[in-house]
Amino acid sequence: MTNATTTTDHDDHDDHGPAYGLSRWITTTNHKDIGTLYLWFSFIMLLTGGSFAMVIRAELFQPGLQFVEPHFFNQMTTMHGLIMVFGAIMPAFVGLANWMLPLMIGAPDMALPRMNNWSFWILPFAFSMLLSSLFMEGGGPAFGWTFYAPLSTTYAPASTDFFIFGVHLMGISSVMGAINVIATILNMRAPGMTLMKMPLFVWTWLITAYLLIAVMPVLAGAVTMMLTDRHFGTSFFDAAGGGDPVMFQHIFWFFGHPEVYIMILPAFGIISAIVPTFARKPLFGYSSMVYATGSIAILSFMVWAHHMFTTGMPVAGELYFMYATILISIPTGVKVFNWVTTMWRGSMTFETPMLWALGFIVMFTIGGLSGLMLGVAPVDTQYHDTYFVVAHFHYVLVTGALYSIIAAYYYWVPKWTGNMYNETLGKIHFWWSTIAVNVLFFPQHFLGLAGMPRRIPDYALQFAEFNMISSIGGFCFGLAQVFFLFIIVKTIKGGKKATDIVWEGATGLEFEELPSPAPYHSFNTAPEVK
Repeated sequence: MTNATTTTDHDDHDDHGPAYGLSRWITTTNHKDIGTLYLWFSFIMLLTGGSFAMVIRAELFQPGLQFVEPHFFNQMTTMHGLIMVFGAIMPAFVGLANWMLPLMIGAPDMALPRMNNWSFWILPFAFSMLLSSLFMEGGGPAFGWTFYAPLSTTYAPASTDFFIFGVHLMGISSVMGAINVIATILNMRAPGMTLMKMPLFVWTWLITAYLLIAVMPVLAGAVTMMLTDRHFGTSFFDAAGGGDPVMFQHIFWFFGHPEVYIMILPAFGIISAIVPTFARKPLFGYSSMVYATGSIAILSFMVWAHHMFTTGMPVAGELYFMYATILISIPTGVKVFNWVTTMWRGSMTFETPMLWALGFIVMFTIGGLSGLMLGVAPVDTQYHDTYFVVAHFHYVLVTGALYSIIAAYYYWVPKWTGNMYNETLGKIHFWWSTIAVNVLFFPQHFLGLAGMPRRIPDYALQFAEFNMISSIGGFCFGLAQVFFLFIIVKTIKGGKKATDIVWEGATGLEFEELPSPAPYHSFNTAPEVK
């Protein structure tokens, strides 16, 4: 598809309100505009959540209490987690879906454009409510991003009600976005594009959307039970009234574990688009990739209590959840094998998107291996709630999910803007981020194995050196993302014009086989796939 029609054309606003000014962005029903809004929102949230992480790493730079009170430190860990998961990673993937799904399947737009607009504009209000809780009496939520009861019910400040309402709004937004994705993919594919001809990114998002619809109501149920425990005299999670605090963990993780895969499945689709392009070979094992994605989604509902090995569940339960957890590594291993095999004897080049994709494969695998260790029940008893867990899930979510989003930006931004990013700056951004992120998170494995618990503002002297190294890595990684903002603005404002085929020799389905998208009103019939 050519750049001229995919990027700067806004003829398609003719039927959809003013083409320019603020009202265009507020009222837009154009999938590209809404995708752009999601991506900018997620980047703002990334910098916001990142600034909270900087407070955490500044406090942990050396032992003792230097900068913040322990209660505020706990507020920072809570808000950092919530904002990164629900505000940065998830909206970024939804933004990429909005931009690319219609282009990949030959659709004129998303199936439900007005709902698409609504599902975005809920988010700024949801996160304003969440962030406003920091300025209320008693402070913001300080119970960790997993908000376990009774910390979030009996002992939580009044601002927790704003947190509950914010989570409800996020959930509504996610479910509406997921319905839109499913309706678009199932109903609006170009003639001849069967399900097994769809690009992998479309497949991963279809499966992710079903996961979202299945698990967001579970989260809504958990926070509603919290609300009634706090204000309406129920005792779901209060042992004094016959409730069970551990039940909260079961409900939360029944949402939380599929949620982890919601944050990584679209990443698999992005990497499956980028690797074949720069290896100049078709993706190896397409159908096995589709089945592996489906398997991961199904198994993700069957492993939730591996987060709860230390809560005193029966040995039979521990065994089941241990084996199910190890089983889920098999389809993930299939994916890594297929990416490596796609690269095998390919005509590889190493432009910026490919560097980020390779970084993803290597470091996501590190996160996967530490996850396998945590899945073994007797070992997890030692690792649980230490910095080993923090290192594990940050390797999965930072060098996994975030890396894939950045890779997608560099890969598709020529299509979005018609301008090429600066290749030298992109490579500096990659190496700067990659060195920093490993200095940040790799020492945390050693801290965890040595027994340092997570979510504490102070620690014993033997942990001082690794914490200092980790904090230095954290500040460097944060600075690298400010540099990324400079690259983004520079690319949008101008630069070398992108050609019709951005990546010469690209084999990705989305570049060769689909016709150029046209404005809404010129779609008399759906385009044909060769």
